[in-house]
Amino acid sequence: METPEILLAPIDYRLAFEAAPIGMVLSRHRTIAHCNERLCEMFGADPRQLVGQSFRVLYPSLVEFERIGKRMEPILNASGRYADNRMMRRLGSLHGAIGGETFWCHVSGQALNREAPHEAGIWTFEDLGSRRSAKAELTPREREVAAQVMRGLTSKEIGRTLGISHRTVEIHRARLMRKYAAATTAELVQKLMAG
Repeated sequence: METPEILLAPIDYRLAFEAAPIGMVLSRHRTIAHCNERLCEMFGADPRQLVGQSFRVLYPSLVEFERIGKRMEPILNASGRYADNRMMRRLGSLHGAIGGETFWCHVSGQALNREAPHEAGIWTFEDLGSRRSAKAELTPREREVAAQVMRGLTSKEIGRTLGISHRTVEIHRARLMRKYAAATTAELVQKLMAG
């Protein structure tokens, strides 16, 4: 059986990066060095607005950017990989996005050099809300707790992950339940995912 000619042709990895169905970024020291079209669509931005910028521009607040950075650092240092669900913020109104709108996003990254994990990496961004904005106004800490609730963690596990007491987590979880009018954690997760 002969191998089809298309399988013998060299693969254009640059084209694969550009045409990927999820947002992709090549980073250097938490700065966007290159991004694909899907990332631009997701964040409602032009590549010129993103390349050379700190990832900070994609976060709802500086506090969240700094807090998530501190939380991911030991994990990235230990394994060279990191992933979580978090709230992100659309920059502009290109590609049908609504500038300033927040949305749930799954972010996953891989260091290109395990010996210096922050030097350069490749990151993927997947819009979990299918372009639905978060309806309830949440504080940065509520967004962090909500992201961990979506992972199925208990209050004690969330407390350890975020470096806060489990009682503080329970307070934030109760506020989330009220804001989303959810009677159970399963209903809360469903409503969080729906936006």
